This record gives sequence, structure tokens and C-alpha cells, in this order.
Amino acid sequence: MIIQTKNLRKSYVTGTQSVDAIKGINLDIEKNEFISIMGPSGSGKTTLMNIIGCLDSATSGSYHLNNQLVNNLSDDELSQIRNKEIGFVFQSFHLLARNSALSNVMLPLRYAGLKEDEAEIRAKDVLDQVGLIDRMDHTPSELSGGQQQRVAIARALVNKPSIIFADEPTGNLDSKTGEDVMNLFKDLNNQGQTIILITHEEDIAKQSKRIINIKDGLIESDKRT
Repeated sequence: MIIQTKNLRKSYVTGTQSVDAIKGINLDIEKNEFISIMGPSGSGKTTLMNIIGCLDSATSGSYHLNNQLVNNLSDDELSQIRNKEIGFVFQSFHLLARNSALSNVMLPLRYAGLKEDEAEIRAKDVLDQVGLIDRMDHTPSELSGGQQQRVAIARALVNKPSIIFADEPTGNLDSKTGEDVMNLFKDLNNQGQTIILITHEEDIAKQSKRIINIKDGLIESDKRT
């Protein structure tokens, strides 16, 4: 089991009120799954992603990632897990504007302390994997939206993570480019990559192998496609 949560809860205090964003979620995810998490705005899906992506901590309940309990880890320890175990792909790409595609992809490896020549070899490998080796010297402004998202996916892949989280990865793309990005995710999943997609688009979610619907902080449905 790559992800296992038991009675996961998250509460926020706003003024004098306590708001329950997640109200007791039990979730098991196996290695090599391709999952979409759906739900309306305010449903708790982003809060859930932030917790299982080690960007935030639960108020109560337990969360195991690769059989390691991550509930009570420090911010530094969570940061180490994120860098080692998790790759993130966001709607707005989050690329460094003045850096080349190659330099953007090398960034996580530099944080991890990898030697520069090794980092460059690995970054070139993943850029080749996403079909952008011929654009590695171009900055984001010289790339199309779809190419920028492919660079972001390469950056997420470069540390060989256990899981890729993709938060609305096609949200800023036209339908054809979005389809190309989804086909890349399918190819990566077929090669053994575990992928968790956050989306509000049903046609995007249907391309994954399992759809989890979140409503009012609880899992409303969990079905295989």
C-alpha cells in the first residue's frame, strides 16, 4: 500500500469558529494506480491533496506513506519526504521564467544535493521522456502552454518519486493540448508511475482508472472506471 489514511480529519479555526474541511477519510491507494479526486469547490479535495502530498498535516487520524507514519513529522522531515517521494504538477506550471527548460527540471536535483553533471544527465533523460529534449535550452516564454506543462511534468519526474500529484493540470490548456498531457500521464502510469489527479472536469477524470468523489469533507463515492 503506497497511501493509507484512517479517520483522517482536518479542522481550521477562523475567528471563534472551527471549520471541518475533512471529516474522517479512510483511503487506500496501491502502487501504480491512476486516480482522479473530484469534488465541488469547498468539498475538501484540495485539503486532502495537501495532506497526502505532505504539504499540510492532519488534525487527527493517521496517514502512512510507503508504510511510514507521516502524521507527526517536522516541517523539515515533511520537506525531505516531498523531495524524495512526491512530484507535483500544477495548473499554472510554476516554472522559473528566466531559466531554461533543462535548468527548471534540474532544480529538484540541486535541492537534493546531486552533483551537477549527474543532475544534467537525469534531467535530459526525463525531458527526452516527455518529448522535449530538442527544446531543453528554451525558456518558458519560448514554449507553448502544453510544452511548459511537459517541462513541469519532467521536473516532477526527475527525482523518481513514488507518486505524482497533478492539480488541475489541464486547466490552462486548450482541449487538444490537454488531451496530449493526459496521454502523457497514461503513458507514465503504464510504465509504473502512481498518479493522483485533482480535477473538477468529469471528462478528464474518466481517463483515470479510479474516481474518488469528495463532498462535504467525506468520500461520497469511490469507483473504478
